[in-house]
Amino acid sequence: MKIENAVVLITGANRGIGLAFARALLARGARKVYAGARDPSTITQADVEPLQLDVTKPAEVAAAAAHARDVTLVINNAGIAQPGGFLAHDSEEVSRRLFETNVFGMLRMSKAFAPVLQANGGGALLNVLSVASWVNRGELAAYSASKSAAWSLTNALRHELAAQKTQVLGLHMAYVDTDLTRGIDSPKSSPQDIVQHALDGLEAGLDEVLADALTQQVRQSLGAPRPLYLPQAS
Repeated sequence: MKIENAVVLITGANRGIGLAFARALLARGARKVYAGARDPSTITQADVEPLQLDVTKPAEVAAAAAHARDVTLVINNAGIAQPGGFLAHDSEEVSRRLFETNVFGMLRMSKAFAPVLQANGGGALLNVLSVASWVNRGELAAYSASKSAAWSLTNALRHELAAQKTQVLGLHMAYVDTDLTRGIDSPKSSPQDIVQHALDGLEAGLDEVLADALTQQVRQSLGAPRPLYLPQAS
């Protein structure tokens, strides 16, 4: 898919990776960028159209799809995280909350905009996933599980939308220097680098983008006798 003259809708566009997407898309010649956020007043980027959009609210998703009928690219970026393992006392509550945004929000957006993309020639979905799609060590247990589910969702959508010629790209990466990872002491990529890899992959027609070295290493290990999602010998 070509970005020049594209009409794009980004969920969670007010900060972090979503904001980096908005800036990069404008720089690459996108014709229009809808910037979705729970509170549109938090959208500060110039030359975008703020859009009230909480992906956990079906009515707001439906309203966005009815309003943005010219969209050719949807970037499912909205996501939340919370530390903690599955044996924590509140793990069921946390899991439901994270799945509602990270999985059902992505599903809701994809269903609402699939007809819009079809009417506009097919277009593309770009789903922001994670290296946590494949690795869950318990520190971010519910988040990792939600990203595994979102990866599976992305793979299914790729098959279901093939007939209408909609490209579906899954973006995987490790820690990125955003508000979501504040307080995590680990190497982090910049949002700008991640977005550059994602948009390059989109224009190249890829199905998946592995945006950093750690993600590439983990993905490659999945076929190893002892993949990296299992405990490793010390």
